[in-house]
Amino acid sequence: MSTKTILICDDDEGILDMLNIILEDSGYKTITENNSLNIYKTIEKEQPQLLLLDLWMPILSGDQILRQLRTGPLNQSLPVIVISASPDGEKIAREAGANDYLSKPFDIDVLIQKVKSLLN
Repeated sequence: MSTKTILICDDDEGILDMLNIILEDSGYKTITENNSLNIYKTIEKEQPQLLLLDLWMPILSGDQILRQLRTGPLNQSLPVIVISASPDGEKIAREAGANDYLSKPFDIDVLIQKVKSLLN
């Protein structure tokens, strides 16, 4: 079984570190990106099987990134879980084309369950 790669994009280093540890402990390979402007290059280079995307980031927000991803033929099918503390986060994420949504603060078991369901 090949290890699935998950790209985590969040401007908060603490959250990046935490998600990195949780997902690696669960047997996934992770790549972290804290600058939303680098996300497309990172996706092209690393070819992740899943993207964990923060909604509110400086410069390019998660929903802008997601809308852009969904227009390109290469990344239309990339599963994306949007993470946000915003009360409107889920609605925004779904409208932008997210496969799933996780509200902050989140339960680790729920995170792993969502990741597994999208990667299987």
